[in-house]
Amino acid sequence: MKRAFRYLARWEVLLLVFLIGMFVYGRSVSPYFLTSSNISIAVAGFMPVAIVALAMTLIIVTGEIDISVGSITGLCVAFMAVCLEHGVPIGAAMPLGVIVGALAGLVNGLLVGYGGLPSLVVTIGTLALYRGVAQGILKERGISHFPEWYQSIGFGTVPGTPVPWSSIIFVVLLLGFSTFLHATRGGRVLYAIGNNREAARFSGIDVRRALLGVFVTSGVMCSVAAVVLTAYLASARSDAAAGLELPVITAVVLGGVDIFGGSGTMGGVVIALFVLAFVQNSLGLAGVTPEEQQIATGAVLILTLVVFGAVRLMRAEAAALRRAWRRRTRGLIVGGVTREKLRGG
Repeated sequence: MKRAFRYLARWEVLLLVFLIGMFVYGRSVSPYFLTSSNISIAVAGFMPVAIVALAMTLIIVTGEIDISVGSITGLCVAFMAVCLEHGVPIGAAMPLGVIVGALAGLVNGLLVGYGGLPSLVVTIGTLALYRGVAQGILKERGISHFPEWYQSIGFGTVPGTPVPWSSIIFVVLLLGFSTFLHATRGGRVLYAIGNNREAARFSGIDVRRALLGVFVTSGVMCSVAAVVLTAYLASARSDAAAGLELPVITAVVLGGVDIFGGSGTMGGVVIALFVLAFVQNSLGLAGVTPEEQQIATGAVLILTLVVFGAVRLMRAEAAALRRAWRRRTRGLIVGGVTREKLRGG
């Protein structure tokens, strides 16, 4: 019974219940909510966030954060667009965009991992830096001359089904990230770093190299998200993916990944991604403006942090009480034995 209660009390189960509630709410808002076309649109529109969230999960598990993901994505969008504008085929521009994303992540990783600088401060700086470079590349113009096959990556569906091609990309990436995080030594290394960085270092883990790896991975995922986003919008602008970091971080934290590192599952993040996707979709069908939706997303992030902070505090207090009780019990036992010896003597 106790084990069943613990299972039902898992955060992932609560998220699933909330997701079901969102489907009920969405159905009440609009009769079109549960149609295959609407679900397909909701999933396709959220795929850039979902792809970046995979790498953000690794970063937050280590106790770090990357605020620059939106700007890296925008930089990759701008770079690929300029390549296309100068006659480079989009098939060649995509791998070049991946290289740009990897280099941007490399800069973050070197500053955080090898420079020892706080990731929050570093990525706030590179957020402005990369966005400024993107604006310098594209200026105020937009580019929309993308081939039809490329646009189908973002908005097209698998023939005969409502399943977006971008969701297939996400599922393949999800399988790789889940396997790495939960079934390999590399994943255990990230959890160890998030739990106690000094202990991980003394146990022989190359913390700097691991941090460099997760930030480079984040940059690569931003470039993949740039491909999907550009294909979905069928256009490229320097302000593409502005504000992407908010839903990405919200999804990871809402999915149960401790913002201080050391715990969390990829499964919880996936459920949280679907929750946010359908929350935004249902709010859109209800006539809520994008600005108000952003307010709701920010409120969800703050509320989640408050809840997890309260849980962390209660666990710490409970652990302190248990330690105090053990010390008191041990003292009573030792005292009793001492008194018996004195009486016998």
